[in-house]
Amino acid sequence: MNVDASLPRVREAIAGLRASGAEPVCAYVYDLDALASHVRWMRERLPDGCELYYAAKANADEPILRTLAPWVDGFEAASGGELRWLRQCQPGYPLLFGGPGKLDSELLDALAQPGCTLHVESLGELRRVARIAEASKRPASIFLRMNIGIEGVGDTRLMMGGKPTPFGMDESDLAAALAIVRHHASWLSLEGFHFHLMSHQRDAAVQLRLVQAYLDTVHRWQDIYGITVQTVNAGGGFGVDYADPSRSFDWATFCDGLRTMLDERKETLRLRFEPGRYVSVACGWYVMEVLDIKRSHGELFAVARGGTHHFRTPPAQGHDHPFVVLRGDATPDITEATVTLVGQLCTPKDVLARQQPVQALAVGDCLAFPLAGAYAWNISHQNFLMHHPPTMLYLPVRSSESDTRRLVA
Repeated sequence: MNVDASLPRVREAIAGLRASGAEPVCAYVYDLDALASHVRWMRERLPDGCELYYAAKANADEPILRTLAPWVDGFEAASGGELRWLRQCQPGYPLLFGGPGKLDSELLDALAQPGCTLHVESLGELRRVARIAEASKRPASIFLRMNIGIEGVGDTRLMMGGKPTPFGMDESDLAAALAIVRHHASWLSLEGFHFHLMSHQRDAAVQLRLVQAYLDTVHRWQDIYGITVQTVNAGGGFGVDYADPSRSFDWATFCDGLRTMLDERKETLRLRFEPGRYVSVACGWYVMEVLDIKRSHGELFAVARGGTHHFRTPPAQGHDHPFVVLRGDATPDITEATVTLVGQLCTPKDVLARQQPVQALAVGDCLAFPLAGAYAWNISHQNFLMHHPPTMLYLPVRSSESDTRRLVA
């Protein structure tokens, strides 16, 4: 995961922004060319018989979706609002609609969308889908989301299954779920099963064991219950190491291992993946101009325009975010120093990186934070204190190859 490749384009964009405006800089910069190259690489490594969807919850900006569209099989929505936005931005693309607590109105909207598949989270939701499908005379294509335990795969700090969670059904509910599907066979079509046990998972070998367990489980269920499904959705959750991007999930090794495993198994089920963070995180940078450098009780602070109300990733992930100083022309106020980088909020929690070494820093320099293309602006408490939002810059795709819409099987 190469984040430095975008830095020259980011520097140029920020220089242009500073030259064109009187206010200090606060901006998100998205390198769409880097995004296109990355998703194309992901797609090309993926074995035959596998599908790649994008989880829009990571970043649903329209230019992001447009850049990804030629290289993905569809998009995953986790709310009715995302569902409508995806249909507006990418009409005609297959959609997946998941997440707990779906409203009846959202389920009805999903059934009205051509090419939309529902991920059903519970027996109660399954009954509601059946009722709404029958009443509206709109058949429902469904996946049953299952929360199963798998021995020997460890855990991560964000577990989505394998323990009590709001997500998916226990295996003990499966017989009842299949009975509902059979009873409403005119309106419910079971296309497959959805599993997503871990997020922030960075071990390719563990991910391969998870996928193998999912496939084994579904084959076992088909034998036990006399059912036939086409696809297993293995979710996303491929982890990113913000402190050291080189230690992020190894997609290439995973895909090589996946290809070998599927060939050896002569696998008949299709596999579907729906990553979000791993797809878009590296294309985004958050940039803040330094407003003040001060000393407090022996520690240095750089106060910059913006803060965690724009870029909540550091406190949400619990880390000191990496950064690059974009030096201006001013004589440095500090050199060879250790400084804490904060924003404009009236709270001591508005910290993006604590006690970090800098070679030189002056008021008017900019702090550029990489890995800001996913779960950043969209998860932030944007209206807190009513500061102006950051400028949004989208650096265009340069390769004509990436502009060609891919024909999806």
